Amino acid sequence: MTATPLLRAVLLAMQKHGLEAILIGNAGAAIHGAPVTTLDFDFMFRDTPVNMRKLKAVAKELKAVILRPYYPVSRLYRMVDDDLGLQVDFMPVVDGVKSFSSLRSRAVRLTLENAPLIVASLADIIGSKQAAARPRDAAVMEVLQRTLYEQTKHQSPSKPPSDSAGGPRRAQSRKRSAPH
Repeated sequence: MTATPLLRAVLLAMQKHGLEAILIGNAGAAIHGAPVTTLDFDFMFRDTPVNMRKLKAVAKELKAVILRPYYPVSRLYRMVDDDLGLQVDFMPVVDGVKSFSSLRSRAVRLTLENAPLIVASLADIIGSKQAAARPRDAAVMEVLQRTLYEQTKHQSPSKPPSDSAGGPRRAQSRKRSAPH
């Protein structure tokens, strides 16, 4: 069974109602190619009155309900539809993430079956899981780090800079003074 149809429905509803959110967690890691599974989708979003109206419209569109399972300790909003097996968590605060803007600046924009998707960088997903320090995150850490390593290893290295004669320039060793 694939979760793609459910994620696509969520993404299309978010697009229709103008809710910007960034996919994180194991679902985000899976989009990056990590061999992990999950039962839900986790998104970071900005918790504003306008976005809360948008989130409620998305839930209505999907015939889902929004719960606050950890209120008042957490600001997590959980959208569920038990008949569909849908569980989507929207979080304004994520461990290891400075801000929504900083996460978005490193995120990847793509489409999933013609639905727009913003997914956090794999490095940010790993950083968030490390900061959360939960046993379930520790259980997938090695596979996430290996996936990130493989991705960076296969990126094409840039050509060495060349001098004006067209040959490779030798790297010069520079000493840097330590900050005071």
